[in-house]
Amino acid sequence: MGDSVGQAPSDSFYHHLESRLTANPDRIVLTMSGQSLTGAALLQATARRAAALIAMGVGPGGRVVVQAEKSLELVLLYLAVLRIGAVYVPLNTSYRPAEIAYFIDDAQPRLFVCDPADIAVHAPLAARTGTAIHGLDRDGSGSFADAIPADTPASPAIPRMAHNLAAIVYTSGTTGRSKGAMISHGNLHANAQALIATWQITADDVLLHALPLFHIHGLFIALNTTLLAGGRTDMLPTFEASQVIDKLGGATLFMGVPTYYTRLLADPRLTPAIAAPIRLFICGSAPLTPQTFDAFQARTGDTIVERYGMSECGIICSNPVDGPRIAGSVGPPLPGVEVRIADNASKGVLEVRGDSVFSGYWRQPEKTAAEFRADGFFSTGDLATIDSGGIVRIVGREKDMIICGGLNVYPKEIEELIDAMPGVAEAAVIGLPHPDFGEAVCAVVRLDPAEPRPTPATIITALKLDLAGFKVPKAIFIVDELPRNAMAKVQKAALRARYANHFESSQ
Repeated sequence: MGDSVGQAPSDSFYHHLESRLTANPDRIVLTMSGQSLTGAALLQATARRAAALIAMGVGPGGRVVVQAEKSLELVLLYLAVLRIGAVYVPLNTSYRPAEIAYFIDDAQPRLFVCDPADIAVHAPLAARTGTAIHGLDRDGSGSFADAIPADTPASPAIPRMAHNLAAIVYTSGTTGRSKGAMISHGNLHANAQALIATWQITADDVLLHALPLFHIHGLFIALNTTLLAGGRTDMLPTFEASQVIDKLGGATLFMGVPTYYTRLLADPRLTPAIAAPIRLFICGSAPLTPQTFDAFQARTGDTIVERYGMSECGIICSNPVDGPRIAGSVGPPLPGVEVRIADNASKGVLEVRGDSVFSGYWRQPEKTAAEFRADGFFSTGDLATIDSGGIVRIVGREKDMIICGGLNVYPKEIEELIDAMPGVAEAAVIGLPHPDFGEAVCAVVRLDPAEPRPTPATIITALKLDLAGFKVPKAIFIVDELPRNAMAKVQKAALRARYANHFESSQ
């Protein structure tokens, strides 16, 4: 992707954001831990940090890898990177040094910003790769802050065009090495605009932001969209159910992952009155069970808006603000987004095309070519159905599909039945090697300690009433917790590895 500076007028996401905030400069747009920034103050602070980046040798197209805790300063750093036409590369704060080394080697950044306490650990890596390294703490301190000039530079933002690279987002890496999805300024702007229209976000909205900023959910979907709409974002350092409940009264929007909603439901203070100020409760990043959907509606009177997206595409589908929100459905595609099922099947891999879809994987042209069709549709790897009204349902992952004795089994169908059983908190259905069937259907089940505990035998007996024999699990494993990645998705690859030899050892 080209890194040449575009001609004005710029079509960068930052320029669109700057135009929006300049139109109402005195409105508070960002708060955290007692601090607040108006639109004008945010732009001025961003310009100063952009000057610091330029002084460090970062320019258009240069990568800035960031592994730092959530803070106002982190938001300003992100926007400063976009302001100078550089490329923002966020990393999960839980990644260890060996994992960081892979990302630095792959992204080849000009600058790495990390926790000041970790600089000594990463210094040899920075020296080996020729990467400048600076510290940024959760309170805004560190060597990066020390490098920020006191005066606001008068220089304008560097023009960029829609096709220029804005970010590289590494996929969750639930299997194999993470891939860097290349996200352009046009991708960011198109998705934010579509979400503003779909969710009817205005300058009067206030988002209660409890998500991390190293993932597209918290950074692009929540923050970008609210800022571009001219609304206010009230950031919490982390998600804590009690703190969220305390703050709901001052907000109109809340976005979370399914785990957030189950934890909110576990707090008896969650009532219709507490939830009343929130115009939209939005959920994504992992499937929301119908049980949580129904329980939240019964408790609060609010129906969660479930949406569907991925790092490569932003948000693809969403249930509507006006109209039915159906448990298990992710709604129709967003404006400007096309979806279809591969090979015109009734159930199969969902493919997507639109201005929010990324251009490819960083330094992996073969992988990029394999995932895009000749007509520009990207294969999501998610199995789906699309009904006559255009409503999409995600039924599983292509790699999760189990072929048992030559018959296809879709795990989600079985998971939903087990999840609905009394005493079950959650289930993950996987395929394991089997000498007779090739793959055997198996379920890993986390029980609800507050209810009577079903046994594997009772679960299987109940499933036999609703499922064909080849779909009934050949084994059920009871666990205290299911392994998850940073965005709460169950890591089925880890479960398959854990139980891979079960049928071999049971012979």
